Amino acid sequence: QVQLVESGGGLVQAGGSLRLSCAASGSRFTINAMGWYRQAPGKQRELVASITSGGSTNYVDSVKGRFTISRDNAKNTVYLQMNSLKPEDTAVYYCHAGVTGTWGPRPAEYSYWGQGTQVTVSS
Repeated sequence: QVQLVESGGGLVQAGGSLRLSCAASGSRFTINAMGWYRQAPGKQRELVASITSGGSTNYVDSVKGRFTISRDNAKNTVYLQMNSLKPEDTAVYYCHAGVTGTWGPRPAEYSYWGQGTQVTVSS
């Protein structure tokens, strides 16, 4: 009922920047918290940054001061601006959204993931 489509990944040199976008589409839903996760080869998926519907943000320590998460509620889109990228930021980045859907007899909470976008930082 909700699709998350990510864009903006790619290859960049260390010290460079990338901006990821994730747009939610569908009908009869309200997006609550949104976040970006990443998974590097051989490692567990980790939360990179999250943002509530009211705009409160949270970051993993390793990206504080370098990454900024933001959202446009009118467009149901979340962004991740990544600056001063390091080789250790290399991973597949996934968008996540907590959604309240009204597709059933009463509103219910659902969890959705994007398809992932590759970010590669060369040294």
